[in-house]
Amino acid sequence: MQKLLEVKDLKKTFYKNKVPLMAVNKISFDVYKGECLGLVGESGCGKSTTAKIITHLAAPDSGSVLLDGEETLFLRGRKERELYQKIQMVFQAPQDSFDPRHTLGDGIMESMRNQGMKKAQARERMYELLNMVELEHKFASRYPHEVSGGQCQRAAIARALAPNPQLIICDEATSALDVTVQAQIVELLRKLQREQGLSLLLICHDLALVQALCERVLVMYQGKIVEQGVPDEVIRHPREEYTKVLVDSVF
Repeated sequence: MQKLLEVKDLKKTFYKNKVPLMAVNKISFDVYKGECLGLVGESGCGKSTTAKIITHLAAPDSGSVLLDGEETLFLRGRKERELYQKIQMVFQAPQDSFDPRHTLGDGIMESMRNQGMKKAQARERMYELLNMVELEHKFASRYPHEVSGGQCQRAAIARALAPNPQLIICDEATSALDVTVQAQIVELLRKLQREQGLSLLLICHDLALVQALCERVLVMYQGKIVEQGVPDEVIRHPREEYTKVLVDSVF
């Protein structure tokens, strides 16, 4: 398989009352083209910080992030804007990720309009995206507070698909939803990955979800990747003590 994303020796330290807290401790991993990779671990283990560094929402202390072989950490200006088209994120709380003053349709069209697409063309593409995520066209005129969490998350996925990204990072994208809706969103992501040839980085604490969706899984603990492999193998035969505790808490 061909590598899409290469993370090498990534390190990030935060300071609380001048005391250093190692959030990400020299981690390395790859995401392959067309792959769904799971990154699991308890809250505070460094998963979301890793995602923020990859998407330029946080700066690392050191390390490297390559997309298609090109270093991305130091991109600025036009090159950085191009990176945002290639990598998109879907967040935990979809309502919070949309501007409450704008409709879902406007939110989905925003990146297309920013790229210079004409309004009529962007609107047509927006309706195509709503079809992809199995939302009726009437949701284009709804505001975030007027729809359910699952419907809003589908709209957020549509927005992430708008610039035709190579990689979508889902940061706890189903954890705020009830179990039935979680299953629907997982099935949607699986379908989109297959049909669009997307790569997915699924960040969560739910091993059962990773088992259902991912080809590989990385287990993160205290800023380090402590175990990795095929989900079934990691779940059935965990090597590290932390992974055993994580598995026992779910199954």
